[in-house]
Amino acid sequence: MIARAAAGIAAGVVTLGTAELLAGVLNQEGSPLRVLGDAVVEHAPRGLREWAIETFGTADKGVLVISMLVVAVLVSAVAGVLGRAGAVVLAVLGVGVAWLAVAAAGVFAAVPTVVGVAAGIWVLLWAVDRLRTTGGGDSGVAGGEPTGEAGAVGAPVRERPGRVVAGETAGSSARFAERRRVLRGLALATGAGIVAGLAGRALGALRADVSGERAGIALPPPREPLPDTPFGADLRTPGITPYLTPNADFYRIDTAITVPQVSIEDWSLRIHGMVEREITLRWGDLASRPAVERLTTLACVSNPVGGDLIGNARWLGYRLDALLAEARPLPGADMVLSHSADGWTAGSPLGALTDGRDALLAIGMNGEPLPVAHGYPARLVVPGLYGYVSATKWVTELEVTRFDRATAYWTKLGWAAEGPIKTGTRIDTPAASARLKPGRVSVAGVAWAQHRGIAAVEVQVDDGPWEQARLAADVSVDTWRQWVYEWNATSGPHTLRARATDGMGVVQTAEVAAAIPNGASGYPATFVRVG
Repeated sequence: MIARAAAGIAAGVVTLGTAELLAGVLNQEGSPLRVLGDAVVEHAPRGLREWAIETFGTADKGVLVISMLVVAVLVSAVAGVLGRAGAVVLAVLGVGVAWLAVAAAGVFAAVPTVVGVAAGIWVLLWAVDRLRTTGGGDSGVAGGEPTGEAGAVGAPVRERPGRVVAGETAGSSARFAERRRVLRGLALATGAGIVAGLAGRALGALRADVSGERAGIALPPPREPLPDTPFGADLRTPGITPYLTPNADFYRIDTAITVPQVSIEDWSLRIHGMVEREITLRWGDLASRPAVERLTTLACVSNPVGGDLIGNARWLGYRLDALLAEARPLPGADMVLSHSADGWTAGSPLGALTDGRDALLAIGMNGEPLPVAHGYPARLVVPGLYGYVSATKWVTELEVTRFDRATAYWTKLGWAAEGPIKTGTRIDTPAASARLKPGRVSVAGVAWAQHRGIAAVEVQVDDGPWEQARLAADVSVDTWRQWVYEWNATSGPHTLRARATDGMGVVQTAEVAAAIPNGASGYPATFVRVG
């Protein structure tokens, strides 16, 4: 059984490896890992998606790919144990993946899967047939087929104690040698499949990679350049989150298993729908428009209380209200459905894009062209709205419409149609379960209420009174503010809590709510021990 399971695993590896290699050569959209991953993301239950994001955060894509590979190995092993019937299992799975590929990218995208499954089935049948002749197949026994005194297959063995049957010994040796050759062949096939798969992934990434193009992009100078870090915005308290989040540390939550590679040569932005004048902008058209630079904090609706799915950056781009004004939205329109190059959509309130806030078609992030994983060459940045209704990366379309006529990706799954960001705060230091010395301890973190601003932050020790924290400079209502509270720590266990008040005078709610359907709420709390 172990040998047959190994045959199935080898067949599965050859299937995936061959398919990935062909996808890398022909069409990356035909990659079975990509096709399956997209299908899992598209059809997974809402609760499972949220659990994955909350548990794995920005590593959720890698965990999904590893999980798919583990499942593929297990299914392949079962197919091997089933013997020749396992070929039917591989064929059925292949038909399913090919159908998904056709539905997503056309008939040509199914070619890698079809060829890969054919190669895998050939390996499986070859191995099963040869293992049967060595006693490792469907009808053999552990020690091989029984032989008679003259070595005839199927004849009963009659031997006296101590007697060695020459024919049986020779037959067993031959079967053992053949078994070793089969296992050696399976090992080579497995290795070749792994190499082919890795080569296909590397080739596909190399052919589509736009990082070289990005490195050569010269960003336009902003009309009003901003400093790297505005004066007084960073308290520089040890352990606190920096005011500006480096690009490499900025959270990434999206549905793309493979990061879209969109060249400026192919990129365009189409503004259409309920407008008087449809507009299509290409990369070269942006050069004649005034670029602006703004500080904006983005937050994911899946961010748990006290979580890190939030970041602040300096964005360079073009005002969305000006672009939409050129298209002249028709009366009655109240939503803009933005489309990503990978098919994802977000529904933003039209009013939030045209009410004067710094909503941007962004092309730069912290002084660089947008990182590829964060939407190069262009994305949306809208202050005050959670990313699921606004922060479309690799954006290609702005469809002016109505909420009662169109539904975006996440709202189809039960999330709120409009996603204003809730007032929140986070305790960065001291860390949870920290052991501290008695005396002065800096309790510090960040607070946010995008497009309303932060007016105050308070800290509570155990069930004591709420005490005012010191705030960093108020740079913008669209960014978070750092805060610090100097605590005279006394010996014993303590629970620290924090809450913020927004610029409208509304205190952060203590009501505990999960992320679904419109963002988590409650006070962040940290347990420490002093002494």
